[in-house]
Order: sequence, then C-alpha cells, then structure tokens
Amino acid sequence: MLLTNFLHHFDKATCVGLLKKVRAALKRGGKAATLEFVPNEDRVSPPMPAAFAMTMLASTASGDAYTFSDLSGMYAEAGFGDVQAHPIPMSPHTVVMGTA
Repeated sequence: MLLTNFLHHFDKATCVGLLKKVRAALKRGGKAATLEFVPNEDRVSPPMPAAFAMTMLASTASGDAYTFSDLSGMYAEAGFGDVQAHPIPMSPHTVVMGTA
C-alpha cells in the first residue's frame, strides 16, 4: 500500500491509527510505503525537509515533518516490522517502508 505525502498532515496518534488500519488490510509479508519529507534527527537538515517542518507547523493543527525514528516508531506501534528508509536520489523525499 502506498501513502504519498500524507502522514505529515496529522499528529503521531492519528498516524499510528491509520497505519494500524493499513496493517490490518495487508496480508502477512505485505508492504506499506510512505513517501515523505524526512528531516535528519537534528530536525534542521537537510534544508528542504527542515523547511517543510516549518510549513507543517504554520499550516496544520498538529502535523509535522517526521524524522525516520518518528516514522519507524509509528510503523512499529502499528505492527509493522523491518522498517527501512529509502532516500530518493536527486529528491528531497524519502520512502519509508514496513512489512506486515
């Protein structure tokens, strides 16, 4: 299942709830992939994802540009394993994937 540019609009609890529904819809071994701006753990680099975090702060009630540790924690809480980050070359986006 592919979730593109979606999780950043919501708080962590809402994201985990959605990911739990995605997990329930997948067969064992199925994959969920999220395309997101993923800032480094310092939350100020690289420039595009860090700037996007500011956009989410200003334009959503509780959204954020989540770090990989944030996203992998959400995936794990929703029941996914083997969570991996796959940066897209020449792009500010990262695909985060988890296995049901």
